[in-house]
This record gives sequence, structure tokens and C-alpha cells, in this order.
Amino acid sequence: VQLVEPGGGSVQAGGSLSLSCAASGSTYSSYCMGCFRQPPGKEREGVAAIDSDGSTVYADTVKGRVTISQDNAKNTVYLQMTKLKPEDTAMYYCAAASETAVVLTALSPYEYAYWGQGTQVTVSS
Repeated sequence: VQLVEPGGGSVQAGGSLSLSCAASGSTYSSYCMGCFRQPPGKEREGVAAIDSDGSTVYADTVKGRVTISQDNAKNTVYLQMTKLKPEDTAMYYCAAASETAVVLTALSPYEYAYWGQGTQVTVSS
């Protein structure tokens, strides 16, 4: 599975940004797609995830500000972020895993086998 994630960029606090993640190659019959981030000097943390049925989960830190969605025809997952804060500044990664290997609500990066290259999001105050 290859994951390509264009997008990212810089935005002022309170602004919005959308990320996308396109998957190609072998795909699972049922899967989870996750979005994770790694702030400078910190560990990678879960942001949101979605499974093949469209069930979603969000980290408490982004709940109400972030929406994850998918376009199955395009094998693409989208992360729409609003009301961005400086603490949202991080390298953002998308990841994929077989649904059987993941507890969706755990948002654990250790459960995801495939990763995109990451894209930088910078929020200035």
C-alpha cells in the first residue's frame, strides 16, 4: 500500500486547512485509515481515524474542529481542520491498516502498518 499526502502548509490561528491522503497498490478488503501527527520534540499522536464502514474516531484535542472523511471511489481520505491553534503545529501523517489489526478507538500509531511521507502543518499565532 502506498500513501501519498499532498497538502499541508501554513495558516494563522483560527484558520482552516485540508489534508488528503491517496492510497494505491494492494488494498485491504476492510481497512482503517488514520491520521496522526508529531509535534516538534514530541511523540506521534492520533488525530482521527475512519474505517471501511465510515465509522470515525477523533482525539479529544481536535474533536469538534476536525472532520475525517473518505471517497472510496478515489481511495482517498480527507482531513478537514478548522479553528486551528498553534498547538496543532506538527508533521501530519496518514496511515493504513487492516481493520482486523486495529482497535479504531485506540488511535494507536503502533497498529498501523503503512505510512505516508508526512506533510507539515504550521499554525502561527
